[in-house]
Amino acid sequence: MKKLSLLLSLFFLSIAASFAQDEMVWNFTLEDKGNGEIELVADVKIKQGWYVYDTQIPDGGPTPTQISFDRMTGAEPVGTFHAAGKEAKVKYDEIFQMTIGTFQNSARFVQRLRVTDKSAFSIEGDIRAQACDNQSCTPPLPNDFSFTATDLPATVRVPADSPTGTTETTTAPLELQPAQIADSDQSQRTAAQAAVSTAEIDSDLLWTPVIEELQEYGMKGSTAGMSMLWILISGFIGGLIALVTPCVWPMIPMTVSFFLKRNKTERKKAITEALIYGAAIIVIYVLLGLLITGIFGASALNNLATSALFNLIFFALLVFFAIAFFGGFEMVLPSKWTNKMDEKADKTSGALSIFFMAFTLVLVSFSCTGPIIGTLLVEAATAGSILAPAIGMLGFAIALAVPFVLFAIFPSWLAGMPKSGGWLNSVKVVLGFLELALALKFLSVADLAYGWGILDREVFLVLWIVIFALLGIYLLGKIKFPGDSDVPHITIPRLFLSIISIAFAIYMIPGLWGAPLKAISAFSPPLFTQDFNLYDGEVHAKTLDYETGIAMAQQQNKPVLIDFSGYGCVNCRKMEASVWTDPRVKDLLDNEYILITLMVDDKTRLPEIIEVEENGRTTRLKTIGDKWSYLQRHKFGSNAQPYYIALDHDGKPLSPSYAYDENVERYIEFLQTGLNNFKQ
Repeated sequence: MKKLSLLLSLFFLSIAASFAQDEMVWNFTLEDKGNGEIELVADVKIKQGWYVYDTQIPDGGPTPTQISFDRMTGAEPVGTFHAAGKEAKVKYDEIFQMTIGTFQNSARFVQRLRVTDKSAFSIEGDIRAQACDNQSCTPPLPNDFSFTATDLPATVRVPADSPTGTTETTTAPLELQPAQIADSDQSQRTAAQAAVSTAEIDSDLLWTPVIEELQEYGMKGSTAGMSMLWILISGFIGGLIALVTPCVWPMIPMTVSFFLKRNKTERKKAITEALIYGAAIIVIYVLLGLLITGIFGASALNNLATSALFNLIFFALLVFFAIAFFGGFEMVLPSKWTNKMDEKADKTSGALSIFFMAFTLVLVSFSCTGPIIGTLLVEAATAGSILAPAIGMLGFAIALAVPFVLFAIFPSWLAGMPKSGGWLNSVKVVLGFLELALALKFLSVADLAYGWGILDREVFLVLWIVIFALLGIYLLGKIKFPGDSDVPHITIPRLFLSIISIAFAIYMIPGLWGAPLKAISAFSPPLFTQDFNLYDGEVHAKTLDYETGIAMAQQQNKPVLIDFSGYGCVNCRKMEASVWTDPRVKDLLDNEYILITLMVDDKTRLPEIIEVEENGRTTRLKTIGDKWSYLQRHKFGSNAQPYYIALDHDGKPLSPSYAYDENVERYIEFLQTGLNNFKQ
């Protein structure tokens, strides 16, 4: 088999990162149009066989080519952003069932600007466009541009009657107070909601922090400790899986035998060194978790986990690992890395040499443990805690270190240990199927956060049904991969695993018609992405806007329930599938409360960038998700999802807040407490 080094995997990452924009190459220029006006010209070269959409697309169609300004100083827009030069090719699209204009090979888009102050001229922004061929489309990722006064054409002259001084358009960031933030996303509101948005509400009061009031109530619904425990357990399970991979399993008897032979006359010393070895493994992995958090920070990791580019890269990386597990190639680290660690272990003595031996194990086992560790770190990052990655690595390292220590203490157990063989390759292939299924979750997070609509719920389920059905068939010995041994008969474990896998695939089939599928609610896209849905038991938010929801509550004289959620929030999906679908909970949410869902990872851009002062520094809010995340931090002092809070019409809490807890009775008690306090 062909061996690939880590350099190839890093190269693959760079390919994945740039893949979405390979089909389009953009060039931005400024052209003088006379009388103090210029045009921002965006020329795009389009890959052969691909096309991009026009700027004007009917509602319900694909993503149009669109411009967005982050900052504009010394200028103001004139007219609309539009295509120039050649006309779009207009044809009827069977998929969207509408007439759509497209461009092939090349296109030019322009936005006219009036210069009001040459010396202060500065613009920043991006153009988002979607390139498609007959089979697929790229996501509408931003293509950034930035110009200053020095980039203006020398011929530009500002007319004498033009306003003097520096001007900022409505796209420029403003220093807003909470009351001003409240009015920044009117586009969020539907026509039906607009009818109630005229109610008189005190925006200053709605954005006033209520952290002290919540502390007086207590945090009965908080489950942060349980979350950390679950991350520890998840890490431990990941470590157990890593143990039975071909990279780690053969290392157990080899390493333990080394300790025993090294100290033939002093078995006690061999046990002591094995304990140090196990402790070194734990220290290395915990330090790795702390290092990751230290570099990025807990909140940055949380944002990174919902970033489209990050999730696309991780999706591609997991597919890459799955191909390796299937036997497409063998992936190993550069030999000089492990050789250096071996040299260090040989040259040093005592505990330090054992530490380098442990580090060598970490490097050698990377090709099998890498996908497991990466997945664990991503899931831990979404917990929003600085300790979460370290806790996950602690669980992983304990599971990995314990066998080495136990076999050193009880060396006779080595005789009964299963020998390496074809079964280890089967473990790799099974992991390959699981990695492939998990990769779709990361693609789904990016798809939901940016609203691309690529991976709707039924598409996701179809792919999972096929993957787990094929896994069951493989376990029955009907499919063979490179490195697999002949299976003369089906062992009992393989038979049971095959039954579980095929049964799981069959279990998911009703989900194609809208069945909630609570067992996989944490992984699958939410029910509202399903095109064909016969199930009517889900709960829908009354609005996605904070102030609109308060106005609706005033008109209907009901309390408000804020649901801070996220498209990439696993526990949010679990709560919606296991708690909200209870008839008693659904009745309370539908009839007694005004439910407001605020997505903290919604990447829809705000009409204007908002600058706020937070913890002594300026924070820029560019998306709707940024705004709702700031509201949660500023008003409620929390940054984890899901997060539920019952409010009155002045934005004051009616009960303790509630976090992730799938106990239906406790959730009903939480809702009833808020309802009773509101009526009193």
